[in-house]
Amino acid sequence: MLNEQMSIHRHKFHGDPDRFQTIVDFVLDKYGKKVRYIADVAGGQGMLSRMLNKKGYESEVIDPRGYTLKGVLSRTEGYKSDMADYYDLIIGLHPDEAIQEVAHSALIRPTLLVPCCNFWDRTQKLGRDELLKSIEKYYDDNDVRYKKIILDFKGPHNFGLISTPPLK
Repeated sequence: MLNEQMSIHRHKFHGDPDRFQTIVDFVLDKYGKKVRYIADVAGGQGMLSRMLNKKGYESEVIDPRGYTLKGVLSRTEGYKSDMADYYDLIIGLHPDEAIQEVAHSALIRPTLLVPCCNFWDRTQKLGRDELLKSIEKYYDDNDVRYKKIILDFKGPHNFGLISTPPLK
């Protein structure tokens, strides 16, 4: 754990660097070994994937920017929800422009979506709470089962939605 924290603090990240460990702990507690393959959508440098991989998961960054840390598996392309079939869990930790695709993935696979910026509906100004309500409405309209959670890192963008696909 200390080595992980030292590694995190050697790299520059936007936002609270503790969010990565918080998400890893959440995945371990919630899913354990029930999931193996994880999509880290818009995962930037890939610190989350690196930490998940050290816990035995097979996580890869899917991000068109293509600047992951050395040794982190990545796909340099934009994420599309039709990729969700390959993974056991889709994580969108502040997924920016991929927010809709992560939400659409909730129809197919379990997701953890922690939104930050309103790329959901550019026709309206949505703050954090309104953005979450809009995504929740999408989930309700599509029978996605979900729960709103507060993650233990500095906000204001530490609210998330965990979901499972609709029952068939």
